[in-house]
Amino acid sequence: MQHKEIARELLPLIGGAENIISISHCTTRLRFNVRDEEKIDIAAIEKMESVQGTFFRYGLFQIIFGTGVVNKIYKEMIQYSDPAPFEEARREARPNMNVLTRFAKTLSDIFVPIIPAIVASGLLMGLISVLKEFSLGAYGGPLMKMLDIFSSSAFVILPVLIGFSAAKQFGANPFLGAVIGGILTHPDLLDPSMLGSQKPESIEVFGLEVPLIGYQGTVIPILLSVYMMSKIEKFLKRIVPSSLDLIVAPFITVMASGFAALFIMGPLSLMIAHFISDCLGFVYHFAGACAGFLFGGLYALLVLSGLHHSFYVIEASLLADPEYGVNFLLPIWSMANVAQGGAGLAVFLKTKNDGIRKIAIPASLTAFLGIVEPVMFGVNLKLVRPFIGASIGGALGGAYAVFTHVAANSYGLSGIPMISIILPLGTANLIHYLIAFAIAVISAFIATLCLGFKDEKE
Repeated sequence: MQHKEIARELLPLIGGAENIISISHCTTRLRFNVRDEEKIDIAAIEKMESVQGTFFRYGLFQIIFGTGVVNKIYKEMIQYSDPAPFEEARREARPNMNVLTRFAKTLSDIFVPIIPAIVASGLLMGLISVLKEFSLGAYGGPLMKMLDIFSSSAFVILPVLIGFSAAKQFGANPFLGAVIGGILTHPDLLDPSMLGSQKPESIEVFGLEVPLIGYQGTVIPILLSVYMMSKIEKFLKRIVPSSLDLIVAPFITVMASGFAALFIMGPLSLMIAHFISDCLGFVYHFAGACAGFLFGGLYALLVLSGLHHSFYVIEASLLADPEYGVNFLLPIWSMANVAQGGAGLAVFLKTKNDGIRKIAIPASLTAFLGIVEPVMFGVNLKLVRPFIGASIGGALGGAYAVFTHVAANSYGLSGIPMISIILPLGTANLIHYLIAFAIAVISAFIATLCLGFKDEKE
């Protein structure tokens, strides 16, 4: 009943069902695409007891409720409202977005549904590492073999998962997108991680020699291939008679997209991915702690803009690149996230506003678990100076993480859960991560106390 009451109270404050184009949610936020933003009573919404903060992003009005709550409120809101179909929502929202915002939102919508699979794999890798570190399981035994299979599966079929999700976002058949992902990860294609020790076979097709290289664990090849596939499918649906659509359109789409993926998009995207990795590697090795300081301090601004979701592409490319094979960016982002929690704890200690105190502790703790929006939008950004204090903490923690070469073997996790993808790379890696964690939290806490803030809601 509590969630029903929240939904019933929230609906008129949004402007009623007729003002809602679509509703969606992520792990912490309920997101509304509305027809008239002026009809939203933001002040009244923020006074609701369960609301931890509100903001606009991607042309959407977003309300922070927190994990474990937002999905239940979403189910109730769907019953009380009558949102427009997905395609209508996309058409109406598009004029409100510039090209960069639309690009970032598209990447976010593609990757966010996949993150639970990546997180599960990362946690399993951490479990395997603990079992091996303390000799709790026979190395190479049946149990360890099964756990290895479980932990690596999401990365092996990552292009299949992305293909399905990307096709939905591009307005194409998601199952055909999954097929394109399957083509790029076919067992007859050499896993790119083996390129250092094995030479791929080549075949000649139409006078062209094609190396049989796979794209397991990669991101850019499947994104480009499915985007092209969506264009081919839409074109065919316009010219193929409806009576032949079920047979002709999928057949030609898969054939044309498959050849394009292996002949053009795959090799081209590998060049793009290597270029991006080499640029980041150059900055990482030669700028060192300065790069960590800069990236750690500015990452919170990327979260505000929503552009941080686009880094999943880069992080996955680093992991898939045989020259690197680790994610050295995620520890920097993690420092920026936990620093927000440190600043939130300082706010809790110093504020006299009961409403903010009530939010500050649980929101700060969720930041330490990798979910940063509640404390960032609900506490620190409202008071401004704590947000600056958190940026200082993120910069110092990020600088130490880069200086000591802290890295992860996955992505999607930050804060305390990130330990599971830090430990497999060695005990020293874990120790330096924990030191960087402490530096980020403590320095953000102290910086926020030193900067001070005014106790006000707006």
